[in-house]
Amino acid sequence: MPKKQQKKNPKLVYDFSEGNKDLKDLLGGKGANLAEMTNLGLPVPPGFTITTEACKVYLETGSEPTALRDEVSAHLDALEQRMGRKLGQADDPLLVSVRSGAKFSMPGMMDTVLNIGLSDVSVEGLAKQAGDERFAWDSYRRLIQMFGKTVLDVDGELFEDALEDAKRAKGATTDVDLGAPDLRELTEHFKEIVAKETGRDFPQDPREQMDLAVRAVFDSWNGDRAKLYRRQERIPHDLGTAVNICSMVFGNLGPDSGTGVAFTRDPASGQQGVYGDYLQNAQGEDVVAGIRNTVALADLEELDKKSYDELMQIMETLENHYRDLCDIEFTIERGKLWMLQTRVGKRTAAAAFRIATQLVDQGLIDEAEALQRVNGAQLAQLMFPRFDDGAKADQIGRGIAASPGAAVGKAVFDSYTAVKWSRSGEKVILIRRETNPDDLDGMIAAEGILTSRGGKTSHAAVVARGMGKTCVCGAEELEVDTKRRQMTAPGGIVIDEGDLISIDGSSGKVYKGEVPVVPSPVVEYFEGRMHAGAEDADELVVAVHRMMAYADRMRRLRVRANADNAEDAARARRFGAQGIGLCRTEHMFLGDRRQQVERLILADTEEEREASLKELLPLQQGDFVQLFEAMDGLPVTVRLLDPPLHEFLPDITELSVRVALAESRKDHNENDLRLLQAVHRLHEQNPMLGLRGVRLGLVIPGLFTMQVRAIAEAAADRKDAKGDPRAEIMIPLVGTVQELELVRDEAEQVIAEVEERRGVSLKLSLGTMIELPRAALTAGQIAESADFFSFGTNDLTQTVWGFSRDDVEASFFTAYLEKGIFGVSPFETIDKDGVGALVRDAVKAGKATRPDLKLGVCGEHGGDPESVHFFDEVGLDYVSCSPFRIPVARLEAARAAANGRAS
Repeated sequence: MPKKQQKKNPKLVYDFSEGNKDLKDLLGGKGANLAEMTNLGLPVPPGFTITTEACKVYLETGSEPTALRDEVSAHLDALEQRMGRKLGQADDPLLVSVRSGAKFSMPGMMDTVLNIGLSDVSVEGLAKQAGDERFAWDSYRRLIQMFGKTVLDVDGELFEDALEDAKRAKGATTDVDLGAPDLRELTEHFKEIVAKETGRDFPQDPREQMDLAVRAVFDSWNGDRAKLYRRQERIPHDLGTAVNICSMVFGNLGPDSGTGVAFTRDPASGQQGVYGDYLQNAQGEDVVAGIRNTVALADLEELDKKSYDELMQIMETLENHYRDLCDIEFTIERGKLWMLQTRVGKRTAAAAFRIATQLVDQGLIDEAEALQRVNGAQLAQLMFPRFDDGAKADQIGRGIAASPGAAVGKAVFDSYTAVKWSRSGEKVILIRRETNPDDLDGMIAAEGILTSRGGKTSHAAVVARGMGKTCVCGAEELEVDTKRRQMTAPGGIVIDEGDLISIDGSSGKVYKGEVPVVPSPVVEYFEGRMHAGAEDADELVVAVHRMMAYADRMRRLRVRANADNAEDAARARRFGAQGIGLCRTEHMFLGDRRQQVERLILADTEEEREASLKELLPLQQGDFVQLFEAMDGLPVTVRLLDPPLHEFLPDITELSVRVALAESRKDHNENDLRLLQAVHRLHEQNPMLGLRGVRLGLVIPGLFTMQVRAIAEAAADRKDAKGDPRAEIMIPLVGTVQELELVRDEAEQVIAEVEERRGVSLKLSLGTMIELPRAALTAGQIAESADFFSFGTNDLTQTVWGFSRDDVEASFFTAYLEKGIFGVSPFETIDKDGVGALVRDAVKAGKATRPDLKLGVCGEHGGDPESVHFFDEVGLDYVSCSPFRIPVARLEAARAAANGRAS
């Protein structure tokens, strides 16, 4: 009962002095970090935070908690007493900002609204107190513009167009060139826009302004852009957002004022130094909006050395306190520095690896913590190709290298087109003057983003880095005309919508047409062609090498490869594979060997069948010899033939046409007729659930025994060559222990015969693939006849969900993702509640029967970062994935182990 009472009446509002950085669930990221900076004694304007709990109540019930208004009033009273003036006071107004602040930084949430408390009356008081009429009217027009767009849902382009008209009428290039009379007139125009678009006047009551802004923050949690970002980043939908109400400090009071964004290290490269942007005579959002190009943060030293030196000291304090790269927003008001926000900064993949190793060297974090600062998705990004420096390329411009990578695509000039074209299979580059949260879906769809305005801290840059997208910002020499859907480069070069362009987020260069790409240095390192210990070793390669060394020392899970031939096996070994977890033998029957398989299928007598199997035996044996040689000393799991036999036969339509044409010419082909009959005989309505896997081995005499013999003979050949073959034979699609027992008995007889004839001891293990729900549910029984389980999570997902992957992904998966039924495809990341529950139970039951049972997974989930953590948690011995994903799995296995130890 006391707990229920506590839950009914939680504290809904916290002063900045009451929280700390560990309360992100309750105070959101901004609120928790404002509280932390306040506690550190840094210059933070006073304010308070409305908790995520209040937001959750609002979203559930449609209205604020009953106690919220009184709590806000109490904190507002305390703030007014501290500041010595009241919100919106006519002669000397207290003004506040209202900002959203969820646990995770989320583009798509409500933008900041500054200067709340200004009205037709208080703007005059502000002008008198500041001694600056221009400043007061500039602040008021900003409030109406921000409030109108974000709170009243007025089209932001209407305000932008009016501002552009005012600048044109004045002959001004920037808003700073507009005087007090111009801004007063613009403010009246803005109020007219609000009245026309909303049917009501701009609210003059300051408390109403604040309450409406708070409600708009709550509502923005379920906005389309916010939901899209949460799906993209796999952020839970039930967290809610906090609201931060902070007393205003002003960066638009003249040349001794300004606003900026700073990073304690370069978020693009990870290099240590002074990085950021500063804008004189501006308010906070001007920097990230990219509406005026900024100066480098280093230039602040010339403009205001006292504030610069204080900022450098604060940046050092914050980085040492958070033990990480910090992203900082600040304002200077007439020479006084104020801190408005800090957070652990988003960074590129390259920066993440460099910074993690730097912090280890500085003694700020240990190796286990360093592994938590990077992830497999970032490592995969570093393995993507880059532009070939030696290729001929037509450079048409250059901007700021905001987020690295090599991106090629067709130019598009709005988010709608970017999404539409990408869904049609086109690769696109989204080109804008500057981006804003409305562009989020287009940014997700694009290969890369190019803007003509803004710097490394602009919206485009920050969001692109967070998503791992290539981005070039502030390419001022490129004139972007979104209405005409074209971009003009120096020399009159025009890029129309649909033209191919290439952008290099590492150099900031923009090219006309497609630029060839080459392997990344990180892939060259994994391939063994670039050495981390060389004198001229790439700094990024050295950082990756160190992190992989940490990972291999830390992880419990072993990592194997899915590989079907010696070439893939050798590459997998170079990438760090500790064996092969899945060799798909059906891939050995393609190409010229189809004819032998056709003869096997067409065999009418036992003699013909045995003759066909005899032809296939040496081919299979040769394949396995090469595979065992490439993986000598490491385990190789060979899956016996799995797919339906009709997949090795010609397409039924193509073959029918061929036979029909031959008959019309009276040119009968006996083999084609027999093939057509076989295709009809073997045709199944749902082959995935038909005659395949272990069923083939039991129905087609000699098929599996031929494969087992080939494996045993190949192992004996390697033994004779003084090798160390470690073959594991996997029987697919088992649903009952009786199937496994029958195949195992035959296999053991074949292996014993080969061992006796060749005079060797092979020690081949026999296990099965758990890929059917029944197999998982009866795992305890199946373990009686299995040396190992390998979970085939691709088929297990299909059979648990009743999905045919090839069909559903092209039909309704997109709709399911958009509607939030899936946060992510269950074929991409394992469905823990369904498929995962079966895996967990099968592991437990299998181990209960056979404690020494070896457990692995060979579905595509074996290389998915989130799924790897699950497999570590349930106690598998290894994961297996494609060769390219092996480094990712190695890294994530270590991160999973580090997480496990921490908990």
